[in-house]
Amino acid sequence: MKLRPLHDRVIVKRLENETKTASGIVIPDNAAEKPDQGEILAVGPGKRNDKGELVAVGVSVGDRVLFGKYSGQTVKVDGDELLVMREEDLFAVVQK
Repeated sequence: MKLRPLHDRVIVKRLENETKTASGIVIPDNAAEKPDQGEILAVGPGKRNDKGELVAVGVSVGDRVLFGKYSGQTVKVDGDELLVMREEDLFAVVQK
C-alpha cells in the first residue's frame, strides 16, 4: 500500500534511538522514549494561501527531520509504524 499525503501533510518514519548510553548502560525497549527524529517518506502538494495560490511544502522526500514527541497521527502500513503530520509540526531539517 502506498500513501499519498494531502495538502501540507508529510509521512514520516521514525528513526531508531540508541539503546545504549555513553557509559555502556543498555536501555530496555519499554523504558526507552520514542525517537523525535525521522525520515520523510512522502510529501503532499502543499497548501493554498488566502489568494488561492498553492504554497509548496518546504521539505522533500529523504529529509531527516526533528518533531515533537506527541506530533502527528500514528498509522500502521504493511507492518511499519508511520506518522502523518502537518509541515508546521516539524521543528527542523537535520543537515548531513
